[in-house]
Amino acid sequence: MRFGLGMRSPSSPGLAIGESMDVFTILLSVHLILAVALIGVVLLQRSEGGALGIGGGGGGLMSGRAAGNLLTRTTAILAACFFGMSVALAIVVKNQAAEPSILDTMPPASTTPAAPAAEMPPAEPAAPLSR
Repeated sequence: MRFGLGMRSPSSPGLAIGESMDVFTILLSVHLILAVALIGVVLLQRSEGGALGIGGGGGGLMSGRAAGNLLTRTTAILAACFFGMSVALAIVVKNQAAEPSILDTMPPASTTPAAPAAEMPPAEPAAPLSR
């Protein structure tokens, strides 16, 4: 899925958008940046109760209630953007014309019922029966 071929960007009139910019590549790059930023913000947060967090000590680069609120808000915003980007990537991949699904290429099931198997007599027991 590309932007329109031959369509010029208003900000850069010399570059045609469809020539080298793939929507999936752009979204995937932004998704990667969001993931790294989200990991970084989560690791900056203070550990509560001695869990696996890195910043468990008293002072440090960011301390206080305001810094905690800022990190909490930043984490929530980045997580929402990450979720939205995941949905956008799923929609773009779904709409790309790729190979059809294996379920689409399977022949239709026959509508006639299968013939019943021939009845066989019960087999003799391999061990003698107890009396």
